[in-house]
Amino acid sequence: MASLRTRTAATNLGGVQGYRPLEGKLAIITGASRGIGVGIAHNLASKGATLVLNYTSDSSAKSCNELSTLLSQEHGVPTLVIQADMGSPAGPAHIITTAKNHFSHPKTGKFQIDIIINNAGVSRNLTIEKCTIEDYEWQYKINVLGPLLLIQAALPYLPHDRSGRIVNLSSVSSTEGFIGQSVYGGTKAALEAMTRTWARELAERATVNAVNPGPVKTDMWAGTTEEFKKRLKPFIQQTPGSAIRPEIDDEDLVADAENAGGRPAYVDEIAGVVGMLCTPDSLWCTGQVVCANGGMRMSM
Repeated sequence: MASLRTRTAATNLGGVQGYRPLEGKLAIITGASRGIGVGIAHNLASKGATLVLNYTSDSSAKSCNELSTLLSQEHGVPTLVIQADMGSPAGPAHIITTAKNHFSHPKTGKFQIDIIINNAGVSRNLTIEKCTIEDYEWQYKINVLGPLLLIQAALPYLPHDRSGRIVNLSSVSSTEGFIGQSVYGGTKAALEAMTRTWARELAERATVNAVNPGPVKTDMWAGTTEEFKKRLKPFIQQTPGSAIRPEIDDEDLVADAENAGGRPAYVDEIAGVVGMLCTPDSLWCTGQVVCANGGMRMSM
């Protein structure tokens, strides 16, 4: 479940100030049961979006359903929870079919998908000699093939007036060459390549952008090894947004700042960039990898 910080920040971006630019729009978020997905769900709900919340494993069912209830209570938006494996050939299509059956207009049958957030992803750090075909296929199926199949299944239901919004969750790993991320970094580079292609192919339907977070305070960050943090430290130290603020930042991050070189992003900071790209104001931005890393990766 999202922290109070995440919920408060997301709400301040939308509902509390009365600004709900996504009122009545249908948004699909994959990997919505934890981490960045939860933050994005709060942000889009605060902007008025109707949400389809996807999760994969049985262990995530409880948290995703609790999130659905909370969003409906806090923001008064309809939500639908769908279990589907983004790494299986049938998973993405199942999300679209189930959403269509639930949200189609009862009389006209009209169904439109306004926003798609390709957030679901997996990562495993393996140096060259430890990479396996099985791991390669696992990461590429979920991180690359899954988003492609989801867009393919959603294609008949995207708008025809450029009002659609597609945001792909990439990573600085696509460009920074982190040790042990031959496969993961490659999947994110592939996702960025598809982002540019889709921006052209779907030009009359939707804008298509990616965001590239660096380290984010999630359970994945909490589970990183000391060795990985040591290798990442120089990158965090040069990141403008990662400088620790003892009077503001979470106590655990302040305590670990010397070891980590600074702080990772908070979930709501990533969600804020994604939410911005989903609004009408982002119409003139497409085919881009937008910074969501505090300046760890600066565009040339």
